[in-house]
Amino acid sequence: MKKILTISVTVLAATVALAGCSGGGSMPGMDMGSSTKSSSSAPVTAGDHNAADTMFAQMMIPHHAQAVEMSDMLLKKQNIPAAVTALATKIKAAQAPEIETMTGWLKDWNESATMSGSMSGMTGDEDMKKLEAAQGAEAAKLFLTQMIAHHEGAVMMAKTEGKDGKNPDAVALSKDIVKTQEAEIKEMKDLLGTL
Repeated sequence: MKKILTISVTVLAATVALAGCSGGGSMPGMDMGSSTKSSSSAPVTAGDHNAADTMFAQMMIPHHAQAVEMSDMLLKKQNIPAAVTALATKIKAAQAPEIETMTGWLKDWNESATMSGSMSGMTGDEDMKKLEAAQGAEAAKLFLTQMIAHHEGAVMMAKTEGKDGKNPDAVALSKDIVKTQEAEIKEMKDLLGTL
């Protein structure tokens, strides 16, 4: 896991540096919180965003998708503490609509919905398999530990978008991500202490 995170941080640093050389760039975070204006509110033109906004949306979509997948895995299990189940439900409910919002932004901006490379905080295949196989308190502990790392990567990417982004809706979402996920990281650490 440390190797994956080191590689992700290196990729993040290189991407930020390259984006900075091209006139603006950023990395996205991952949100679990409040929603922002949807892409259907007003037409967005290509000039209303920059490379940082594009990268934020492109990276946050798969980041959110993995958080939803992890939450789904946990919610199918038996004997999970109620507070952990409630958190997984909240994560899924917040992030699924945001995936749609960010996909809409990329479409409106005439940008690809996908990008190559990795992003910070993503859970590796082996850890995903461990979560899928685990049951009860073990599954709850794995979920919380993995989601803390997931959130920390998202917060780092969201802070970059907040600094470098141009699109007001994307910047607002990034700020919501930082606020919400920092609070959830604290909540998850507290929950881990009770298991």
